[in-house]
Amino acid sequence: MPQHIKMYTTARCPDCRMVKRFLSERGISFEEIDIEEVPGAAELVAQATGGKRAVPTLDIDGHWVICSPFQPEILREALDLKS
Repeated sequence: MPQHIKMYTTARCPDCRMVKRFLSERGISFEEIDIEEVPGAAELVAQATGGKRAVPTLDIDGHWVICSPFQPEILREALDLKS
């Protein structure tokens, strides 16, 4: 189980809402960072995603996972979850 998850989001992002629900339903805590509100966050996401402001993007223990569009199987694998 990951130690620390940072989830980069925007307020209007439907995929962000789906990932938040996915994590919450499994009792997985995360720190949410709105790239439109936190200075430097959008630039950090752009560096991690090859120049795109793709959200949600997660930093899972130092490993970047792009969840745009949301694909549960990719997130399950990144989190080493069975279901």
